[in-house]
Amino acid sequence: MRVESSSNAEPILHVRGLAFARNDEAVFGPLDFSLARGETLLVEGDNGSGKTTLLRVLAGLLPAGAGEIRIGARAASHDAVAGRMVFLGHQSGMKNDLSPCENLVFLSGLYGTREGADVASALREVDLAVYADTPLRQLSAGQKKRAALARLALLPGELWLLDEPYANLDRRGIELVNTLVAQHCARGGAALLTSHGAVRFADPRARHVRLELVS
Repeated sequence: MRVESSSNAEPILHVRGLAFARNDEAVFGPLDFSLARGETLLVEGDNGSGKTTLLRVLAGLLPAGAGEIRIGARAASHDAVAGRMVFLGHQSGMKNDLSPCENLVFLSGLYGTREGADVASALREVDLAVYADTPLRQLSAGQKKRAALARLALLPGELWLLDEPYANLDRRGIELVNTLVAQHCARGGAALLTSHGAVRFADPRARHVRLELVS
């Protein structure tokens, strides 16, 4: 499957012949696509079609079975993605015994902060300021998801990899995701989102890729 960027700018993410197999059974691929600054790519597919696996491969959490991934002009590696990528998976990546504020302070200590951002403003941006000091384990699933989304408003990284970012969110939360992505792309970033198809990214300019179940 080949999906080319509509931009003439140098891609932030460039993928060629990317494939993954588990126990000698193909999960997805080969895939060819690129993503430039200001662009959004929505990867859709049924459960089991490989959407989460694709993002984990792109994030370097799983090794590719075949193909090439480039971040900017460099082959993907720990050094190449450092400070350039934010991955938001099914798990929040936060500690349940800490509050949203404490979690974000810890994460910003590890990865730094985006220019002009701080913990308080990130929590306000996702409508979670009132729960800033409440332990994460006491929050609802939707509130925990908002705490995870606050990472996007806080941490540096021009490439966002968002796995099912609409899960556990109400209509206001869905609008929040779309706003965060639109603002990020307007700043010159790029975003790759997955969805099972029930919710579609609002921007009509977003490109779409559909992963099919491998029989």
